[in-house]
Amino acid sequence: MKKTGLVLLLTLSLLACKKKKGIPDVSDIKVDIPIERFDRTFFAIDSNNMEQGLKRLQKEHPEFYNDFMNEILGVTGSISDNNTLLITKQFISGYTSIYDSVKGKFSNMTGLKKELQKGFQFVKYYFPDYKIGKAIIYLGPFNAPGVASTNAGLAIGLQQFAGSNFSVYQSEPIQQMFPSYITRRFAPEYITANCMKAVVDELFPDKSSGKPLIEQMIEKGKQWFLLDKFLPSTADSLKTGYTQKQLSWCTENEGLIWNYLVKNEDLNSLNPTTIQSYIGEGPFTQGFSQELSPGNIGQWIGWQIVKKYMSKNPGMKPAEAMKIDAGKILTEGKYKPK
Repeated sequence: MKKTGLVLLLTLSLLACKKKKGIPDVSDIKVDIPIERFDRTFFAIDSNNMEQGLKRLQKEHPEFYNDFMNEILGVTGSISDNNTLLITKQFISGYTSIYDSVKGKFSNMTGLKKELQKGFQFVKYYFPDYKIGKAIIYLGPFNAPGVASTNAGLAIGLQQFAGSNFSVYQSEPIQQMFPSYITRRFAPEYITANCMKAVVDELFPDKSSGKPLIEQMIEKGKQWFLLDKFLPSTADSLKTGYTQKQLSWCTENEGLIWNYLVKNEDLNSLNPTTIQSYIGEGPFTQGFSQELSPGNIGQWIGWQIVKKYMSKNPGMKPAEAMKIDAGKILTEGKYKPK
């Protein structure tokens, strides 16, 4: 009886905790995310018989074939076109060693499939009409998207998830494209969060470009707010891209950060340099600790502003919140961290 009572108490505590956090039960929502291995078919092409290999690729992956060839490799000709064959052959020659180095890390996609299915259960909970597609695995040039939305589903580029210690990321050409503070996030554990970010952007594209700093901060904060709804149990470090130390520093210094912005910046500034300082990529944010502050600190503040507004409107659905004007969120939320 004592054991039974203890188990019941723990169960009730967990349920209470879950309820307190406001995480809905999505276990009955059925979703399926087929994993399509475009990468395997592509790198199985015999470079001595390119045309036949491309025909097979197109036949086995008809929905993603054109996206890959046109948008990623930049090839627009037919399969038999000499330029198509040449460019594809050159890419295979240059990237086969890269693929051989990373494919072992992605031989089993069971874990990723489960993570994506869990995320999409929350997507379907909040947006029942959302159409779920496939997860298409590919490997492209290093500057190709890590995750991109396509008509067939989400395309996941392994070239940006090989692991932060992947030696190629440390090379000078890649560091010029992606400095260490970015390649630190080029790891498998970031795939699901990046996929859900793509879904957020698909549902509510960020249209804040050209708007004042504070509006851009809040609009981008909305995106992290919705991402948090889709991945409520995922570490904030994976959702924001901040390190845990950076997150702790932000939490401990939230009032200081906001007061600095209010006193030292025009929150309605349209100056691209000012805006870039607070919502652009960077190893840290100017004016704050170089060791502990993250870049893109403006989006984190924007997220806190949105959460403050939502705390005053607990019955509001995420779909409604995403459509609320940034000015209204700021004014009615009365964000004043200490």
